[in-house]
Amino acid sequence: MQTRMASQEKIRIGTRGSPLALAQAHEVRNRLAAAHGISAETIEVVVISTAGDRIQDRPLAEVGGKGLFTQELEEQLSDGRIDLAVHSSKDMPTLLPDGLAITAFLEREDPRDAFLCPTAGSLAELPAGAVIGSSSLRRQALIRRLRPDIEVVGFRGNVQTRLRKLADGVADATLLANAGLRRLGMADVITDLMDVTDFPPAPGQGAICIEGRAGDERTDALVAPLNHVPTATALACERAFLATLDGSCRTPIAGHATIRDGALEFHGMILTPDGRQAHELSVSGTVETAVETGRGAGEQLRATAGDGFFASWA
Repeated sequence: MQTRMASQEKIRIGTRGSPLALAQAHEVRNRLAAAHGISAETIEVVVISTAGDRIQDRPLAEVGGKGLFTQELEEQLSDGRIDLAVHSSKDMPTLLPDGLAITAFLEREDPRDAFLCPTAGSLAELPAGAVIGSSSLRRQALIRRLRPDIEVVGFRGNVQTRLRKLADGVADATLLANAGLRRLGMADVITDLMDVTDFPPAPGQGAICIEGRAGDERTDALVAPLNHVPTATALACERAFLATLDGSCRTPIAGHATIRDGALEFHGMILTPDGRQAHELSVSGTVETAVETGRGAGEQLRATAGDGFFASWA
């Protein structure tokens, strides 16, 4: 039934136009084709320009945060111009538009951050006064926490743009998601990988998600075989943590959940943008209580940090 349904109509997948976004959309297309025994040619990849891609001269925190990478895709998803939207999970706001839902998560890649530098083997080896570029407030705060003696500058753009900036000497080093570099076949540019304990990733980092119209039985049936339950469970915990803290691109928040033998382990951290103050915790739960575990961790950190800490995010 799923194959017949899929083969009768064109399936339209919406995506941003960056090389990484296209690689992720084509991965979803190929997996859908394989899962339902249909030709990949029956699945159209529709490139949609987003405000986050167009606005490159200002930090995301100044112009609207994570929604800048999803709004145009969600508009076309809502009105039926596309059937599915493919996103990097870390770019997804915790509050979605009415009528839309995340319907599947692909199995997560390595969530660690990758350190890229032509002159030093690691963040610790950078000399005092070195310049490191990053557009992520989380990465900026973690860098400042670990290396307050180096300068951090803004570094917007897709992977290729940031690598060009690095080659041009705009900065001595940068950090990018290991998963994205691997999906692009660019693991060779990685100098070092950051430890998840000292340098925890963004909630959702490393996972591709599929967004659809809530209750759309046709597309729900299409993507169901692609959903990786352990990844979906881990990200339910991380996104609950993020939602409790009202996380956006304006806030330095890190969170990472892992699942082993039915047990869930979560490590979360919140920082001031200058990296001088940080609060973190590690908690355990079960796969059945993933959302409650993430929400509870967020509430605990909010209570520990106090209102004054969060005022620094304003």
